[in-house]
Amino acid sequence: MIQVFITGGTFDKEYNYISGGLYFKSTHVPTMLERGRCSVDLDVKTLMMVDSLDMTDADREIIVHNCKRCPFDKILVTHGTDTMVKTAGFLAQGGLADKTIVLTGAMVPYAFGTSSDGFFNLGSALAFLQTLPPGVYVVMNGRHFPWDKVRKNTKTGYFEEMG
Repeated sequence: MIQVFITGGTFDKEYNYISGGLYFKSTHVPTMLERGRCSVDLDVKTLMMVDSLDMTDADREIIVHNCKRCPFDKILVTHGTDTMVKTAGFLAQGGLADKTIVLTGAMVPYAFGTSSDGFFNLGSALAFLQTLPPGVYVVMNGRHFPWDKVRKNTKTGYFEEMG
């Protein structure tokens, strides 16, 4: 069994056609899993729906707390890309060494259709989660990175490995 914790981020944003802004309504993850014909045994739970730039350390502690309480050793966290690495650090320092935890997100909301990378990132994250050893990882753009060896390149929009 794999636990999926949803925290918001661009992954789950909707577009307001009147104001032109992005907002949260509800998560797209169950629909994405169904559409992708996912046959993995999952438990999906929404912890929060926040933009990662608005995520506080208290929010990160909620994520850590839920990962600690989780009876499963494989956990996927959907997260906004701007502070994903910071949250990964909280998880790595949270006493969860016996679990494999993967964080993933999207640069373009799933609601935008085929231009979104969310669908691909979700599938990649689930695949890597099943094969990686215990630890905390970021999975984006078809690649996996240890939490302390990755950064988001804000010029290219891709995650990349650090020395």
